Amino acid sequence: MIKGIALGVAGLAAALTTALPVTAQEAVKIGLILPMTGPFASTGRQVSAGAKAYMAAKGDTVAGKKIELVIRDDGGVADQTRRIAQELVVNDGAKVLAGFGLTPLAMAVAPVATQAKIPTVVMAAGTAAITKASPFITRTSGTLPQYSMPVGTWASQNGIKKVVTLVSDYGPGIDAEKWFSKEFKAKGGEVVEAVRVPLQNPDFAPFLQRVRDAKPDAVFVFLPSGVGALFMKQFSDRGLPEAGIKLIATGDVTDDDILNSMGKPAIGTITGHFYATAHESPENKAYVEVFKKVNNDMRPNFMSVGGYDGMALIYNALEKTKGDATGPAFMEAVKGLSWTSPRGPVSIDPDTRDIIQNIYIREVKDVGGELQNVEIQTFANLKDPEKAEAK
Repeated sequence: MIKGIALGVAGLAAALTTALPVTAQEAVKIGLILPMTGPFASTGRQVSAGAKAYMAAKGDTVAGKKIELVIRDDGGVADQTRRIAQELVVNDGAKVLAGFGLTPLAMAVAPVATQAKIPTVVMAAGTAAITKASPFITRTSGTLPQYSMPVGTWASQNGIKKVVTLVSDYGPGIDAEKWFSKEFKAKGGEVVEAVRVPLQNPDFAPFLQRVRDAKPDAVFVFLPSGVGALFMKQFSDRGLPEAGIKLIATGDVTDDDILNSMGKPAIGTITGHFYATAHESPENKAYVEVFKKVNNDMRPNFMSVGGYDGMALIYNALEKTKGDATGPAFMEAVKGLSWTSPRGPVSIDPDTRDIIQNIYIREVKDVGGELQNVEIQTFANLKDPEKAEAK
C-alpha cells in the first residue's frame, strides 16, 4: 500500500515539473491535518488558530514563495489521518504536512512521510517516540517526558512524600507516568499506586475513588487536552481536596482554553508545561494580542503555540533553503534552528529534531477575575530526557 503511495508521489512530482507553469510552482502548500470535529476538536481549533495568527503577523510569503494553508479534519481517527495525508501529497501537491493532534494520528502518517520524503511538523502530539518514527518528522510542541519530569522535581522539593499517578492509558500517559515517577522516586518519593484510565473514558469517579482510598499526599495526573474540566469537577465532587490530596499535573489538565470554566476547584493546582497565556514577555504579549484579533477574542493555549511555532519553523527553514521545500534539504535546515517564541527561547535539537525549550512550573490563581496558570519556577532549555538518556 505505502509502496504504491511512494510511486504515485514520484509520478506526480515528475508531472508537476513538466506540466505546471512557473507561477504555480512558487506556492508552498502546507497540509494541516487536525481533529476539527469530535472529542479533540479544541486541539484542532487552537493549533489552526495559532498557525493563522503566525501568518497574520508575518505575512504569507517567505523566500519568494507564497504559503498556502490547506486545513483538513481527521476527526481524531488515525485511518482518516493517513488517508488525508496521502491525498494531500498525491492529489493536492502539499510540500509540507503538519498538525497531528494526538500521538496515534502522528504515528499513522510516519510511513507516508518516509516514503514520500515530505517534511512533517508535529504541532501537538507529545509521545517521545514520534520523531523516531521517520527522519522526516520534527516537532514544535513538546514531549511528555520533557514536562512531566520537572513536576517530579517540584513535588520532591515541596514536602510531597507519597503520590498516586493517574494517566490516560496511551503513549503520552505512559510517558508521563514513567518520567514523573522516575524523577520523584530518584528524589526519595514513593509512588503508592499507578492508575491508568481508558482514553475514551467519560467517567473519572471510580478511578478518583481509588486515589482517595490510597490516601496519598498528592495525585499526579496526565489527561489529553480538553477533558480537564470534567476531571476537575469530579476531583472536587469526590472530596479529594477535603481529604488533603493535592493535585499536581501536566499542563494539559489546566488547559488555558477551558481553565476559566473549571472554577474554584482548579485554584492551587500545580502543573508543568511549556506555555501559559499568562507568560510574561514582550513576544507573548504581542502574540496574545494578534491571536485574539485574528480568532474572535479566543484565549490561546499551549496547543496554539505549537501551531504558531510550527509555522515559524517552516518559515525559518524555507529562508535557510532559499525556498527549497524538498524533504532532505528542508530537514537539514531544521536542525539547530532557534528563535524566540511566545513561550520563551526555543531551538530544534539537531540530533533528535525535537524542540529544546523552557518548562515552567505553574500554579492556578485568580488574576483579576480570571483563572491563570501563573509561572512560579523555570527549568531552562530542557531537551527531551528520554532521548537524552538513550544516547
